[in-house]
Amino acid sequence: MKAVIVVDLGFGDSGKGTMTDYLVRELDARLVVRFNGGAQAGHTVVAPDGRKHTFSQFGAGSLVPGVRTHLSRFMVVHPGGLLREAEVLGRDLSGVTVAPEALVTTPFHVAANQIRERRLRHGSCGLGVGETVADSLAFPDEAIRFCDLSSPALLRRKLLRVQSRKWSELGPDPVLESRSLIEEWIELVGSLGVAMAEDVFRETVVFEGAQGVLLDEWRGFHPHTTWSTCTFDNALALLERYSGEVVRLGVLRSYMTRHGNGPLPTACDLGLEEPDNLTGPWQGAFRTGWADAVLGRYALACCGGVDGLAITHLDRVGSEWLQCTGYVGGELEPGPFQDLEYQERLRRVLQQCEPAYEPFDLERYVAALGAPLWFESWGATWADKRRRL
Repeated sequence: MKAVIVVDLGFGDSGKGTMTDYLVRELDARLVVRFNGGAQAGHTVVAPDGRKHTFSQFGAGSLVPGVRTHLSRFMVVHPGGLLREAEVLGRDLSGVTVAPEALVTTPFHVAANQIRERRLRHGSCGLGVGETVADSLAFPDEAIRFCDLSSPALLRRKLLRVQSRKWSELGPDPVLESRSLIEEWIELVGSLGVAMAEDVFRETVVFEGAQGVLLDEWRGFHPHTTWSTCTFDNALALLERYSGEVVRLGVLRSYMTRHGNGPLPTACDLGLEEPDNLTGPWQGAFRTGWADAVLGRYALACCGGVDGLAITHLDRVGSEWLQCTGYVGGELEPGPFQDLEYQERLRRVLQQCEPAYEPFDLERYVAALGAPLWFESWGATWADKRRRL
């Protein structure tokens, strides 16, 4: 019995989905657990026969028959998105369970998120995840959790409060002023048919992270971060009573990527087609850059290290590829936990730093990261993975 925790050591989009799909098959696991983030995830899996899906809330091992998904208490659940994803996959929701304490995003959170993004251009996915988390911290008694969906009267009271508060704060908006939306949404969530289940695991399982450590709410470069803990911490908390082996896997691309605003020291247009990472209306442009071992080492330090690494997209490395193994002026060091002023200073450092480059070499890159290489990914499918350990 084994639990493998998959975490992105970059700014997201490093290949967590394709590695989850591979590990489910390699371990013969039948459960994938999502342990952070919400419906803003976009984990693309391609099967050797050409089938392709970008997973949002379903676990990225779901193309394997019989694999179930559990959305843990650290997830932010988007009911409408879950129904839509099941429809696209051609599945029912009988293979999905949700922790009773999981937060739930409403249409009012989505609308508020998009209003703020139009005004501030922070760099959001526009799906209300951060808005939902912020509300749960500021108004904990009014937070809507998955267990509330079975009580229409309680749900109605909470929805009215959320709608009223958002309208008072943000002003006129068709969603925030709608008189019928509450009843329509209560009817929609009543059709979910998803079972609740506690966060208890007694089998081989793959824990699929979302976003990336460099976007972590406390370790990312403030303010361009996500409202989510992207390190191993949530998964390890879920596994406190697990009796099997626990393995931590960090995933990085052979080059850096980032959606929207925020520092990217090695930024460079690599001339690569990115069909699964288009410029979005809320996130902004998708950017690329040379491999950056300094940011990789910083992410590893924030995570407390890994047991092994997976380097993905190696099939895209060109003959003149570069890697950064150091910055002129020194390293990045994790600061005190939850010190956002320190994280903002790091952001300013990154905006002014000068990377030192050398030709890309996988072995030298891994040595610069200082962690063992377990897996290489030379393509989009599970068959393109090579095991090194």
